[in-house]
Amino acid sequence: MKGIVFVFLFFLLGSSDLQAQVPFYQGKSIRIVVGFAPGGAVDVWARVVARYWPKYIPGNPDIIVQNMPGGGSMIAANYVYGVAKPDGLTLASIAPALYFDQLIGRKEVQFDWTKFTWIGSPEQIDELLFIRADAPYKTFEDIGKAAEPPRCAATGPASATYYFPKLLEDVFGLKFNIVTGYPGGAEADLAIEKGEMQCRGASASSFFGREPGRTWAKTGFVRVVVQAGSKRDARAPDAPTIWELMEKEKTPEASLRLAKIVLAAGVFGRPMVGAPGVPADRVKVLRDSFMKTMDDPGFVAEAKKSGWELNPVSGERLELLAKEVIVQPPEVIERMRKILGQ
Repeated sequence: MKGIVFVFLFFLLGSSDLQAQVPFYQGKSIRIVVGFAPGGAVDVWARVVARYWPKYIPGNPDIIVQNMPGGGSMIAANYVYGVAKPDGLTLASIAPALYFDQLIGRKEVQFDWTKFTWIGSPEQIDELLFIRADAPYKTFEDIGKAAEPPRCAATGPASATYYFPKLLEDVFGLKFNIVTGYPGGAEADLAIEKGEMQCRGASASSFFGREPGRTWAKTGFVRVVVQAGSKRDARAPDAPTIWELMEKEKTPEASLRLAKIVLAAGVFGRPMVGAPGVPADRVKVLRDSFMKTMDDPGFVAEAKKSGWELNPVSGERLELLAKEVIVQPPEVIERMRKILGQ
């Protein structure tokens, strides 16, 4: 009898050890909720990452991408923050500038930017503004002189389609007719192609790295009139940077600070986040495997072929940056309210 009990206990202990060694993600699926419609830059990035990421996650889980557009990814952010379980199985790919909405106190915000579980971003982005070549705005200066402002397509306030032209309005006294509500970049581009809209803000990587931007740039269908990088992109050598223009205009220090806070969204890039409270060991697995994916030869080759600029940001860095940008003096917040129409 004692022998039987011993064997039974040995079996239980062995079974327990075996279960402890089984990776959490084995046999499970991870869902990435994309806050925009299919076909846009955020969606495309998420789907490419999802193809290569599983092999670097112990347990090799399936990764499923689900689109949840609305509010410039506000709906997806609120969902992952407040509805999804904090188990590391539901992540979101959201707009990098949603912290604007928290800073100015929008009632739609149901999250705390600093408390997301930050996983990583495949790139940092530089914003730009492009306009149809047949529009009566040949240069940046022409926009300021125009009797009728150019019509710009936008998704939501946290997207470069909206906040970059609004920043230009505030700093340089320009005027744009910004039409929001497009589900994603693809729909905004279609409106420009049809002539319903004339311009939009975008990231340099999405414009030059996917269609129709690549063809538009090559054929001259549109022209880049201003960009946000610290130096001019070689693919748009004739377009001045916002920093050049501010130096030329001798922009006040307060406006320079505002520009730095707004354009910090570019460092967040294409952020991947989870709900608050994901267990630390799973956060480490996700962060480490995400960064390994960024070095995967197949992933790198696909990014290069698509003309994307791989410049990954770790979850640890995003977490620190989130805490930095969310604390701003009242005067900066008031300027941001003006930019975002509050």
